[in-house]
Amino acid sequence: MIDHVGFAISDFEKSKAFYLKTLAPLGYVLVMEATAEQAESGFPAAGFGKDGKPDFWIGGEGLLDKPLHIAISADNRSAVDAFYQAAIAAGGKNNGAPGLRPHYHPDYYAAFVRDLDGHNIEAVCHAPA
Repeated sequence: MIDHVGFAISDFEKSKAFYLKTLAPLGYVLVMEATAEQAESGFPAAGFGKDGKPDFWIGGEGLLDKPLHIAISADNRSAVDAFYQAAIAAGGKNNGAPGLRPHYHPDYYAAFVRDLDGHNIEAVCHAPA
């Protein structure tokens, strides 16, 4: 089981602001932040999560040479929709509007956005409507 995930971004402050807005509809908040002096990498890091546990981390090491994909669980389809709208409003790019993806399974409802560095961030709800 994965405890947390982290990835590098090119502009720490801009990306932190983006994720504060984008993850809020999914119930995620900024749980923890480490300065460059505190982090093992020597770069600042921010951990977002629910219920006080940071499981989604960004770090200021610089842009990765290839984008990555991360999917975050949403409690319901409305949260997927709100995630998408918040991400677009915060400067994200559409990579798949909210909707069913029945090729995965009949109730797979998801939205995909590209963050400020081109990473593919997905919100997904597996529950029936």
